[in-house]
This record gives sequence, structure tokens and C-alpha cells, in this order.
Amino acid sequence: MAGSAVGSTPEERLASLGLAVPEVAKPVAAYVPAVRSGDHVFTSGQLPMRSGELMATGKVGAEVSAEEAYACAQQCALNAIAAVRAEVGDLALVKRVVKVVVFVASTPDFTGQPGVANGASELLGEVFGDTGVHARSAVGVSALPLDAPVEVEIMVAV
Repeated sequence: MAGSAVGSTPEERLASLGLAVPEVAKPVAAYVPAVRSGDHVFTSGQLPMRSGELMATGKVGAEVSAEEAYACAQQCALNAIAAVRAEVGDLALVKRVVKVVVFVASTPDFTGQPGVANGASELLGEVFGDTGVHARSAVGVSALPLDAPVEVEIMVAV
């Protein structure tokens, strides 16, 4: 898998992609960004927030293209990575990305949710290499908080 260079850290692999772990996105309601339970960290659903603002709003298949939604899913995954790092301190402690759930606010006729979800999955693979290979659900929904087009949550083993 690309990005699984021997000896490089997840942060170094992110940097090689021209990315960095952002500040943890502030919750939009009464919850915390991530919770550790035993050897697992569960993130809350992460929206495509960049610099405190949503990258896009609306439904995929109408106001938002599949390509824009893919980029949103990538940002959601980056925000989930930030939540994990804030909880455990070092991304090198992640032993496995176990599960990824991607919600796509889409029009009733849009069926490309798996392609949108690849934005999150492919980034996790680039950052974590073989450790980033995961189980996944990609679900179409009628609406998401703040009219976001995509929301992503992850579970990792540490």
C-alpha cells in the first residue's frame, strides 16, 4: 500500500501528502471528540471542518459533487485522526484502524456513497499503511448536522 514506508511515522506520511494533523474540531453539541475504552478509541462523527468552517454544505448529487464530497470525507478523516491523537498523544500508538463509518447526505438517486467514503479510507491507508486497512460502512442519509455533506467516525485499536 502506498505510504507504508518503513520507518516513517503517521505524521511524516501526512507531511509527505502535504497535510498535517489539524487542531481538534470543536464539537457542535454536547459530546467529546473521542473516547478511549480499553484498547480502543472511538471518535465522534467528524464533519468536514477546515479552519473552523465547513468545506461545503448541501446534498451530494445536488449542491455538492462526488469529487467535492470525496475531499470532504478526506477532511473528516483528518479531523478524526486529530481526535485520536488528542486522546492517545501519538499516532504511532495506533495498532489498527478497525472500523470507519461514513455518512453521506445525498439526494435519493445518488448511489455513489462508497466512492465518497474512499476519501476517508484512502487517506487512512496512506497515513497508517497496512494498519489503516479497515472494515467500513458507507451510508446515505437525508441530512447531517449544519447541512454538512459528509460525516465520518472511526474506531482504532491502540
